[in-house]
Amino acid sequence: MIIGLTGSIASGKSTVSKMLEKKGFPIVDADEIARLVVEPGSPVLLEISSAFGQGILRADGSLNREKLGERIFGNVEERKKLNGIIHPAIRKEMLRQKEQWISKGANTVILDIPLLFESKLQSFVDKIIVVSVTPEIQKERLIARNVLSEEEADARIRSQLPIKEKELSADAVLRNNGPVEETEIQLAEVLSKWNAEP
Repeated sequence: MIIGLTGSIASGKSTVSKMLEKKGFPIVDADEIARLVVEPGSPVLLEISSAFGQGILRADGSLNREKLGERIFGNVEERKKLNGIIHPAIRKEMLRQKEQWISKGANTVILDIPLLFESKLQSFVDKIIVVSVTPEIQKERLIARNVLSEEEADARIRSQLPIKEKELSADAVLRNNGPVEETEIQLAEVLSKWNAEP
């Protein structure tokens, strides 16, 4: 079984991913892969620098995420251009890692994909878990975690599909508003209901 794990920014998805890892589930992490595919000298990074200019590279040849982030936040066209370069490479590597886990005998593989719905990757998975929080808690956590102003936090939240929409397409929703133990209990219930084993 392939389980897609998603949520919204600052919803606690990474916390749930760590819980699954502790239980022995293999995790294919889209964010980690996104970093991997833009390592200095990679074909993807070369493509990004020719599309956005050398200004988005650091002196050591690595990607300056902050610079690139400033360019694409709030600019739909630029974001589309970047996604058109990065997403195919991420998908390819995710599928490669998933197949690798399956060939090693894994029963269940977790695809940790923050933008699962935005990237229309539902077909990659059999079941979807959405980690959800109330908008108030989400904003509070985001401001605290990333040291953002309220406006910046709102802009980042708006750049993703509303969490309510994600919930509608989920097979299971974990409400992550309270203590982490409560989320852990909900996760255990979902896994047992689906007979999901590593």
